[in-house]
Amino acid sequence: MQAKTTGIILHQVKYSDSQSIVSIYTREFGRMSYMVRGANRKKSATRSALLQPLSIVEIDVSHNPKKDIQTIKDMRIAIPFYHIPYDPVKNGLALFMTEVLEKTLKHSECDENLYFFIESSVCRLDECNEGVGNFHLVFMAQLAGRLGFLPDTTEAPTAQYFDLLNGVFEYSKPAHTHYLIPETGDVFRKLTMMDYSMLSQLPMTRKQRGEMLNHFIEYYKIHLPDFHTLHSVEVLHKLWE
Repeated sequence: MQAKTTGIILHQVKYSDSQSIVSIYTREFGRMSYMVRGANRKKSATRSALLQPLSIVEIDVSHNPKKDIQTIKDMRIAIPFYHIPYDPVKNGLALFMTEVLEKTLKHSECDENLYFFIESSVCRLDECNEGVGNFHLVFMAQLAGRLGFLPDTTEAPTAQYFDLLNGVFEYSKPAHTHYLIPETGDVFRKLTMMDYSMLSQLPMTRKQRGEMLNHFIEYYKIHLPDFHTLHSVEVLHKLWE
């Protein structure tokens, strides 16, 4: 079947001197693997800039649901970036977001709502001017909601201990060790209730931001069995130094 769709670049692996296998989260088919010919040639139309993490592309494909690797006939930029490739902080955040998406988006049926959330998030990162240091935390909170394990902040609005295992706030310490103390839980609650227009409304120190990131990663690991170590976290820590 011949099709045209948009997609978000997640990862590429060099297959040969002139070919790469590229993982793309598409609007129409979900996450798919594509063979891109000419990707590693200097004068190729599909030069490396087109395949940078989180690039939003429009692709013409030959789609066969019985195949693990699909074929791309043509690829072009759908939404150009003006800041992500040139801003070290935004570029680092993009790498982090890409790794999170790689570990959470499995090869599956399409989910247009999830696709448009991710596309919108990438565009917001590119244009963000204030509070960019909180962007990845709000992204993880909102993505958790799209994936079905959003923390429940409404059942006990005055409870202070956040139970990471059950995703709820409690009035007293849980019997296990996977919980956040009141001070930390309050910041966690605020982050889960924020959107990208509110990034600058929650000032945090570098230490607080690092702690929140570790808590979100722990929360993901608990609720997504295949969610393992994120190598890009070290890059983020260096960005905030």
